[in-house]
Amino acid sequence: MLLSNGAVTLGPLVDDFLEYLEVEKGRAALTIREYRHYLSRFLSWLDDNAKVTNPSDINPELIRRYRLYLAHLRNRNGMPLKRSTQIYHIIALRAFLRYLVVQRDIPTLSPDKIELPKQSPRSVTFLNSEQIDRLLNSPKIANEIGLRDRAILETLFSTGLRVSELVRLNRDQIDLHRKEFGVRGKGNKLRVAFLSDAAAHWLERYLRTRKDNFKPLFIRYSGRLDARKDGEKMRLSARSVEEIVNKYAKRCGLPVEVTPHTLRHSFATDLLIGGADLRSVQEMLGHESIRTTQVYTHVTNRRLKEVHQTFHGRNKCG
Repeated sequence: MLLSNGAVTLGPLVDDFLEYLEVEKGRAALTIREYRHYLSRFLSWLDDNAKVTNPSDINPELIRRYRLYLAHLRNRNGMPLKRSTQIYHIIALRAFLRYLVVQRDIPTLSPDKIELPKQSPRSVTFLNSEQIDRLLNSPKIANEIGLRDRAILETLFSTGLRVSELVRLNRDQIDLHRKEFGVRGKGNKLRVAFLSDAAAHWLERYLRTRKDNFKPLFIRYSGRLDARKDGEKMRLSARSVEEIVNKYAKRCGLPVEVTPHTLRHSFATDLLIGGADLRSVQEMLGHESIRTTQVYTHVTNRRLKEVHQTFHGRNKCG
């Protein structure tokens, strides 16, 4: 939509930006959906509070008021937005403004004038080796569902995959002989994932029980059978994998909330405690920046302190 002075309004520009992310930047569908949600909230707030439709009208005072709105916003359960969620809103807004300035040469507030709020260091929840063993041994493997679930748990811990990456896997991607496969992660970035001997064993056992020719590696066993498009409708969803992980964590009595991402954290921590270097772990996790991987050094540093206190001779004086 054009204003009377020929300027393009913000709504269509947001749509153009999301198309740019998809086509030019190759962003994942989930990322684009999240950006759409964050920017739609900004547009709705503008419509209710500022009546701003022209990018040139965005100024620091407007952003200050919007951030105050986010700080006071409550979700449907009456809880305030997490600090991290507020930051994601601002990151999306900055990316949109940068697109307007750099890609479209449209006058607006410089994104560099919007400072990101400081975020407290991420806390990483991970399972120790005893907890991992309890979790992996929880599925009852007498049927194909139990075998599938065991294979899912082993694969998550062996590879450190994100749940979105796991559910996109197809059978023909997996090389059980070489115990590796390619995976396309965030930002369309390719990397190689490696299977442990245990993960390869349980994947092979699970696939031997499959009587179908469906393409997805992990399929559902509930609901209506739908063999169209190589069984694409049978593909297990990310939400289903989250429920599977949570179910077995509760079954074996783990004291923390466990998600697929907990297994990703556990994978990285296990490697670092075992002596892997940070750069290698960064590659295996598919992190673009090593700064993202460095969150795990806090965990391993605590582990090193425990080793020092246990084994250093001067700790035994007295």
